[in-house]
Amino acid sequence: MICEFSVKTFDELTSVDLYHILKARSQVFVVEQDCAYQDMDEVDFDCLHLIAHQNEALVGYCRIIAPEFNLKRSLENPAHSMPAIGRVLVLEEHRGNGIARQLMMHAIKHCKKKYGKKPIVISAQAYLLGFYESLGFIAEGERYLEDDIEHITMVLPELKKVKIKKQKQQKERSGLAAKLFTFIMLILSLMFLAGLIYLMT
Repeated sequence: MICEFSVKTFDELTSVDLYHILKARSQVFVVEQDCAYQDMDEVDFDCLHLIAHQNEALVGYCRIIAPEFNLKRSLENPAHSMPAIGRVLVLEEHRGNGIARQLMMHAIKHCKKKYGKKPIVISAQAYLLGFYESLGFIAEGERYLEDDIEHITMVLPELKKVKIKKQKQQKERSGLAAKLFTFIMLILSLMFLAGLIYLMT
């Protein structure tokens, strides 16, 4: 199912946008999960809000937290702060149509475009571990309870190192192929010279 996506800062959200976002977050994270917790927090002001629409209706949502506002990571190690994706949701009646994957792919793409090739962190609900692994995220550390729901920190590693490694492997392969080609040409040249010498004698 194809969606339209929009990314807005908090100040760019209209009152209608904000109403539908908070309604969806309350519906999924409070009502569905039977979890009485304060969903609205001060982080929302500094986030980018990614909305998935179908016929102008919100069907999915997540927020993107810039590295400098990812307080948990910044406090642990300021040099290794990274963007985070959070509050990922698809409304119940729209699940099973690939919207969550589209939403996450857009969020990852936007993070890389805005913040470079930094790793991206998420606090994943444990039952979604397989889904996030399929997107390239790797579990980090032990599982923990947040608002009585089991979570695990997951990180999408920096792709730059993988790319460099692949390029190095390709160079090594092409270098080996060139050496092999040179060796074969040398053998053929020697055989040709030996043939000429034989004919001349």
